[in-house]
Amino acid sequence: MNTIRREFWAEMFGDGIRINRERAGLSIEEAAHSAGMESYDWAAIECGHAPDLNCLRPMADAMSIGYDEMVTMAALCREAWEL
Repeated sequence: MNTIRREFWAEMFGDGIRINRERAGLSIEEAAHSAGMESYDWAAIECGHAPDLNCLRPMADAMSIGYDEMVTMAALCREAWEL
């Protein structure tokens, strides 16, 4: 798959994460701590690094969004994970 395309979708997912985190009124550090993650890992996702899919539920919980919303966002941006 085209690397540029993969990066585009990873950035789109990261933007969605950032928007939801900001709506929740959380800093990166607060959200990451709540999700059991390091803040640099959370920041990397917002910058366009596709996360391990196992991170989706804790991230959704940290931002107080439904897991179904998180999965929908990941599904829409699924090309971020395709090799």
